[in-house]
Formats: sequence, structure tokens, C-alpha cells
Amino acid sequence: MISIIIFSLLFVGSVVFFSMNVKKLRRNIFLGRELEITDNKSERWSTMFRVALGQSKMVARPFSAFMHILVYVGFVLINIEVMEMLVDGFSGKHRIFSFLGGFYNFLIGFFEILALGVFIGVVAFWLRRNVGKIKRFLSKDLDGFPRLDANMILMAEIVMMSALFLMNAADQNLQLRANEHYPTAGSFPVSGFLALLLAGLSDGSLVMIERVCWWLHIVGIFAFLNYLPYSKHLHIILAFPNTYYSNLKAKGQFHNLESVTDVVKPNFDPSYQPLSDPNAPQRFGAKDVTDLTWKQLLDSYTCTECGRCTSACPQNITGKLLSPRKIMMSTRDRLTEVGKNIDANGGTFKDDGKSLLGDYITPEELWACNTCNACVQECPVNIDPLSIIMDLRQYLVMEQSTAPTELNGMFTNIENNGAPWQFAQSDRLNWSKES
Repeated sequence: MISIIIFSLLFVGSVVFFSMNVKKLRRNIFLGRELEITDNKSERWSTMFRVALGQSKMVARPFSAFMHILVYVGFVLINIEVMEMLVDGFSGKHRIFSFLGGFYNFLIGFFEILALGVFIGVVAFWLRRNVGKIKRFLSKDLDGFPRLDANMILMAEIVMMSALFLMNAADQNLQLRANEHYPTAGSFPVSGFLALLLAGLSDGSLVMIERVCWWLHIVGIFAFLNYLPYSKHLHIILAFPNTYYSNLKAKGQFHNLESVTDVVKPNFDPSYQPLSDPNAPQRFGAKDVTDLTWKQLLDSYTCTECGRCTSACPQNITGKLLSPRKIMMSTRDRLTEVGKNIDANGGTFKDDGKSLLGDYITPEELWACNTCNACVQECPVNIDPLSIIMDLRQYLVMEQSTAPTELNGMFTNIENNGAPWQFAQSDRLNWSKES
């Protein structure tokens, strides 16, 4: 009875704490500007199943794709066994679904093979990050908590899979000894080898190992659930809505500001009706996270920090300061800071004198971008760092008038000559007269 009470308290506490964090995450995301995305529902569902569930963009790098699929599929399906552990925890029973007989034996054996796949995949990822000297994992973008976060999760998964194997190994020995609390149930193709190493232990020691590992595994699940909101592994959940709300327009197609269109278009179309309120205060582009759309903020929380965007960025490759991964991480860090500010001030944001532009992302990073969309193409969960870069640039140009000298010259030429070059419009076709 004591174990049931402890388990129930842990479960309820875990769910409540997770729900509170999810509520804060949702609030933070919707601090962004409104954006209506209701079009092409069938295409959006297809994109979500293909990219988030099917991981279609991962296959561009076959080795990491295969390892990730091992971990991903194992993680999802092993949670079916966790469901049994939850029922056992509430009921005080042991292997409550064992009445399924041969099907149950098949499931437990299958889950052990999946757990082995997860173990191998996680070890491979740890080696790639810490031994393989892969450039995108050595970047200073990951210095501090991001690198620690990735390694903590990998080590936690190794511990949890090891606990699962040890639990089953002790369980198998107790079953073979016909212990009254351990009925014959399950198949153990992997932990059966570990069972041989534990065969010489007493019943008391085996029960101790089985119980400790059971609690370690289930408490690990609860801890992982509540660590997600603070970790890059939040993409396990957010990849699905993020890919559903993907930008389906052609890459390179940029949006125009309604307020600017309202000023320019009447010059060409007298029947044009303004789309925005001319008396409403306007901000051109984005200075802080609240100037971005909720979808851009969802992007920031969905970032996996894998670095594929940065490794494909031609500007980063040639030594420029720009890192699309860092753009997303900085956006998320600033959004988290704004959320904490709201929590600390009774639900209202108190000006802290900071902003995304300047304190987290510098103009040098923004102007390094050549808008090639390589980062957008590479992202395995359809994040769009370029949209944030363009909105921050828009603020610099239209509100701060701080574009680079070369661009200011081009803007002047377009305004005066209708073209980027410093030629009068009457001379624009002179090239065609040359023999």
C-alpha cells in the first residue's frame, strides 16, 4: 500500500508540474503576433505525417537517420510497456497484462529488441557528439547548457535502458525459481544473457535489483517528462504542430507588410482598399520576440539544435558570423527570459531594457545572410530561421535606417532610377545599342 501511495503521488505531481510548464510554454508562444494558418489542410496533414512522423528529411544523412530511427521507434513503442508499469504502480500488481499469454511474451521480447536498438543508437550519438569531432557539435553555439543538456539526456537514456534490462534479468531469475510474486510471463532475448550473470544471487538480492530498477525506470520517465520543457528534446512533442503549420509557399517568396502595401499600391490601383488601419501604431519588422509571429516562436521552441542548418549555411562555411542554429537558440532564450519576467511581475511584462535584436542577435549576423534558404531546406522539422532574420533586418532598415552602405546606395538608386544601378532611366537600354 505504501508503494502505491508513493507512486500515485509521484504520478500526480509529475502530471501537474508538466501541465503547468505546458501552460507557460503555450502562453510564451502566443506572445507573438497573430498569424492565421488555416489553408491547405490536407497538404498540412500530409507534411506532418511525412516530415514529423516519417522523418523524411532525416534521410539526407543516412547514418544519423538510421540511428535516430532506432531511438525514435524504440522510444515510442517501449512506452507501451511503460503503460503496463503505470497500471502495476497504481494496482500494486506485477506484470498485470501477463494474462495475454503468448502475445504478451512476444511483446516483451519485441520491446527488449527495441530497447537494445535505443541503447545502441544513444551510445552512437554520444560518441558522435563527444568523440567524433563533428564540426557542428563542436561549435561555440553549444557551449554551456546546450552541450550539457544533450549529454545529460543521452546518459539518462543509457541508464534507463540499462535499468530495463537489469529489471528483466532479475525478473527472469525469480520466475525460474517459481517465486510466488513473480509469475512466469514474458520473453527476454536480450536480458536473458544478463540473467546468467545474476543467477548466483539470493532471492532477496534479485528482488532488490528488480524493484530498484523498476523504480529507477519509471521515475526516470516522470523526470524526463518534466525536463522536456527546459530541453531541446521538446521537439519530440512540438515537431508535430510545427510541421503541420509549415510555410507551404515557395522558398524565396517573401511577404510584404500590409502597411507598406497600403501606401504604395494605391499609386498603381486607385480602386485598392487598405488592409490595415492607417491610424494604428505600426512597427516595421521585429525588434523583440513579441514582434515575431507565434509560428516563429513555435519554431524557436521546436529547434533540435542539430546544427544541420548551420552546417549547410554557405556564409557560416566561409567564416561569417551567421549561424542559423544560433538565431533560433537566441530567439528561444530571449522568449524564455520574457516569460520569466512575466511570471516574476504578476503576469505583466516589465521593461528590462533588453531586446532580441542587439542583446541576443547582432546586425552583423543578420547582414551576413544571403537568403539562400539552405537552412530552411535542411531543417528536419521545417523550421524557418530566414523569416526571423528578414523581420529583424526589416526593422533595421525601415525603423533604424542602419542598412550597410552598399545597400543604402542600392536603395537610393531604386528610388531615383527605378533600378539598382546608377543610371538614368533614359539610359537603361543603351547596352542594347552596342555592337
